[in-house]
Amino acid sequence: YLLGVGRADCTGPVAEIPLMGYASPDQVGGGLLTRLYSRAFILADLDDSRRVVFVSADIGMVSQRLRLEVLRKLKRKYGDRYRQDNVILSGTHTHSGPGGYFQYTLFWITSKGLIRPSLNSIVNGIIKSIDIAHRNMKRGNLFINRGTVENSQINRSPFSYLENPASERSRYSSNTDKEMVMLKMVEENGQELGLISWFAVHPVSMNKTNHLVNSDNMGYASYLFEQEKNKGMLPGEGSFVAAFASSNLGDVSPNTKGPYCINTGKSCNNPQSTCPVGGAMMCMAMGPGNDMFDSTRIIGQNIYLKAKDLYEKASQEVTGPLSSAHQWVNMSDVSVELNATHTVKTCKPALGHSFAAGTVDGVGGLNFTQGSVEGDPFWDEIRDQLLGKPSNETKACHKPKPILFSTGEVRIHWCVPW
Repeated sequence: YLLGVGRADCTGPVAEIPLMGYASPDQVGGGLLTRLYSRAFILADLDDSRRVVFVSADIGMVSQRLRLEVLRKLKRKYGDRYRQDNVILSGTHTHSGPGGYFQYTLFWITSKGLIRPSLNSIVNGIIKSIDIAHRNMKRGNLFINRGTVENSQINRSPFSYLENPASERSRYSSNTDKEMVMLKMVEENGQELGLISWFAVHPVSMNKTNHLVNSDNMGYASYLFEQEKNKGMLPGEGSFVAAFASSNLGDVSPNTKGPYCINTGKSCNNPQSTCPVGGAMMCMAMGPGNDMFDSTRIIGQNIYLKAKDLYEKASQEVTGPLSSAHQWVNMSDVSVELNATHTVKTCKPALGHSFAAGTVDGVGGLNFTQGSVEGDPFWDEIRDQLLGKPSNETKACHKPKPILFSTGEVRIHWCVPW
């Protein structure tokens, strides 16, 4: 293949900027712990007939607005070479990066609107990393390896997981996916170019009390690998690029000690994640370290050490043609066949009461509880007055989930879509 790698800073402002992830308006940036980077990888067939770009950026997630702005800039620079169907943008999912780069009302509430400096910094960092990779395309080889990472994750909703059919659960040895998949890139002459590692864990070792912009455990794994390969270089410098990208990390937490009541020290590992004194607000999961900084170091180092081992032993070469695809799906209108006689349809989006509870990695600001299947007349009345009642159709479609915000139906003249 032709291979190109690039890395660029995408940090942006770090003070008085709402952070993205825990959805807490009180969590604003108060300085910098680690810089944030965009890491780009371009793969092309030897005749350069097909290309694929993969970018992993140290941000919460890629918004549609961010993606459209990146694609617009790429089109201006490269014409039709980099397009909707061959550019993959991925966020590591750190909850300690700046917010304000989204296009929907729901995200604007906690980020206090669109923050142009945040958006511009991320867009420019992604573009610069792709530019560097584009300029440095070399003939090289790809190798793949897989392995198991231990002592680095737990399922933060084990009671919900047990609601899955036993026949499905029996297919897996654990209630989390412990496999790391690693792609190694080496130039034809043996020069090491970089790697992409995928492993399922939330970068939330830094909890919601944190006010320092940082890339969390995945970013620390990248830092360790790049410092080892780019000897004598400062962080962010050197030709070797190591991306630790997000994968199927949905309910996978790095806070391996599990949830505890912060006021009593007793476990709150129950279906509602609630404490006898103080309720759900007091329940918080804890990492393996003495504090969140130590936990970030431990989890990041575990991930790095496994990746290093897989990298050194990677011998299975990846061959064959490149391909990529893109599809738009209206998620409010998808038919799903349950069996030979029953077909159902997806619903308009709506957020339930348990959404407002947050998770044990970061509880919500009000006393909602996880797993709630009962509404609350007080909050329902406030919802009805402010946003209007959810339709009977949406309530029936989402049942038994009680609806807090019917985001797919909210129509307020001063709002962008929710």
